[in-house]
Amino acid sequence: MGKFVKYIVLFLLFGLLILVRYFEDILFYDPYLVFFKNDYLYIDSPRREVAKLVLFTTLRFGLNTIISLSILYALFKSKSIIKFSVFIYLGSYILLMMVYMYFVVNPRQEDYYMFFNVRRFLIQPIILLLLMPAFYYHKLKK
Repeated sequence: MGKFVKYIVLFLLFGLLILVRYFEDILFYDPYLVFFKNDYLYIDSPRREVAKLVLFTTLRFGLNTIISLSILYALFKSKSIIKFSVFIYLGSYILLMMVYMYFVVNPRQEDYYMFFNVRRFLIQPIILLLLMPAFYYHKLKK
């Protein structure tokens, strides 16, 4: 794949990440979108359907993961990087979802800020932002 095609593919993949974020209100059930846009430290947790919330959070994490893995493959062309990244994403999902579920089931105002940050790792491609420079640095050291 030439550099021009690589840049077009990367542009399209990052565009997909942007579209997932832009259409989050339409695509995903998440009462916390509005909650965290307000002064959430002083209001009660919103009413929510836990099963539906977990399903849509998982769907969003899955979409971001697939797009992120595609970006990593387009950048580094290494199956070993993708395999390692899959383990990172899977482990992160399990750990973060357990913490996320605790906060959803036991909402306490003093935990909202921590909940906000755990939720952010699940619904946004932050892991990609951590893995790209790590793999780039690893590639330079080889």
